[in-house]
Amino acid sequence: MIVFDNVSFEYTAVNADGITEYKNGINGLDLTVRDGEFVVLTGSSGCGKTTVTRLINGLIPHYYSGKLEGSVTIDGKSVPDTPIYETAKKVGSVFQDPRSQFFNVNTTDEIAFAAENRCIPPERIKSLIDSTAAEMQLAHLLDRSIFGLSGGEKQLVACAGINVLSPDIIVLDEPSSNLDSGAVEKLKAVLGAWKSQGKTIIIAEHRLYFLRDLADRMLIFENGRVVRELDSAAVSALSYAETDSLGIRPMSLSDIPQCSRLNNRRAEVISFENFCFTYKDGKHGINIPKLELPAGGIVAVIGKNGAGKSTLARNICGLEKKCRGVMTLDGKPLNAKQRLNNCYMIMQDVNHQLFTESVRDEVMLSMTDKTVTDDVKSAKADEILLQLDLARFADTHPMALSGGQKQRTAIASGIASDKSVIIFDEPTSGLDLAHMKQVAAEITKLHEMGKTILIVTHDLEFIMACCDHVLMLEQGSVVRNYPLTAETSGMLKSFFMNA
Repeated sequence: MIVFDNVSFEYTAVNADGITEYKNGINGLDLTVRDGEFVVLTGSSGCGKTTVTRLINGLIPHYYSGKLEGSVTIDGKSVPDTPIYETAKKVGSVFQDPRSQFFNVNTTDEIAFAAENRCIPPERIKSLIDSTAAEMQLAHLLDRSIFGLSGGEKQLVACAGINVLSPDIIVLDEPSSNLDSGAVEKLKAVLGAWKSQGKTIIIAEHRLYFLRDLADRMLIFENGRVVRELDSAAVSALSYAETDSLGIRPMSLSDIPQCSRLNNRRAEVISFENFCFTYKDGKHGINIPKLELPAGGIVAVIGKNGAGKSTLARNICGLEKKCRGVMTLDGKPLNAKQRLNNCYMIMQDVNHQLFTESVRDEVMLSMTDKTVTDDVKSAKADEILLQLDLARFADTHPMALSGGQKQRTAIASGIASDKSVIIFDEPTSGLDLAHMKQVAAEITKLHEMGKTILIVTHDLEFIMACCDHVLMLEQGSVVRNYPLTAETSGMLKSFFMNA
């Protein structure tokens, strides 16, 4: 049994002036999680749900420092007073960013790593890996380079490592954030298997539809407190209107309504001919003989994990020098360097593009016009941060933010850039409903400014909120390319619900 008794925690953070501050966390939490219970934690970014998972697995206070009050116990034993390696024998963790828990470059070695540290015999480890691969349907991911996996594939490898250990308690922080619909169903099956085995599961999530039939309880957090608690019957009965009023994501994909399509599209197109790129393994990449996308459109780029979506995005931006073929924008063919000057990409892992000491400076960094003064840039940055609910973090170091807040910081940088093509790679990863809507609104504004937007995403609700065109990839090739209308929305929903 896990017990929180009047627990409060605030993280230690240092602002741009070097002054220590205390932010986020939870406030006066009383919570009991029974053995074998499946508890879903949800709420806005920074509301405290991730903090709860870190208090259970011992990362607070052993890794994350701050002010901790109250007691957290597992089976009567204080977690803060227990060495983290002892807690790890009972609690398994899957983080929002799976790379942060990897220690190997080979997937099979990574899955075996924790078991090896427990001194489990090699023959037994191999057997556990084989059974896990069969159970999770990821044999194709064994003996692969970690660096060659998509974000969703990395998350499945992280889950596999936990499955091999089979701990009594499993905490997961946004495990579905980078998964395609098919991978989410695999994750759901794994979670269901863990539940049937009597595991205690605590999962912090924004995407809720796949948890509808699994949750014994759902706790909705706001400003570090539980503001609503729902039992399994109430969770299953939630309608789209009710989840929207609660400020959480829908419990069913079929309930998602279609927003009115944007109707001020230009007649021009962005064209691609013989657009090809292959990675060193000779197996993965993209091969696009001919493609036309609407200039000034908001294009959703969809497909399963590993379909080539992020690879296409990187090549459009000119980040891969060995890309062959021609991209034509505004009637002008662009080489890789020219594409780099005309395109701005917000990466799937935003930690790769956070460089400065404050959120404001991060946004200003993307403003490359040397004729504009720093004061004007700063004012523009503050305006964008206000629109994305980040104004209070303007002087905060970006790496001190939550995952969703980092994502919005990177999006703010993209908005501040003066590029004609802006590519978002999983922009709603880690975002709650309200902030997803904010990002959709900002992307719509970019569209109204004449920008061409490409969005690599697994988020059906986000697509329905702002996109007007769909490009579907499979094994590096285009399999569907169509405008998103009332007539074609059913085909889109079918892909997400049956992938």
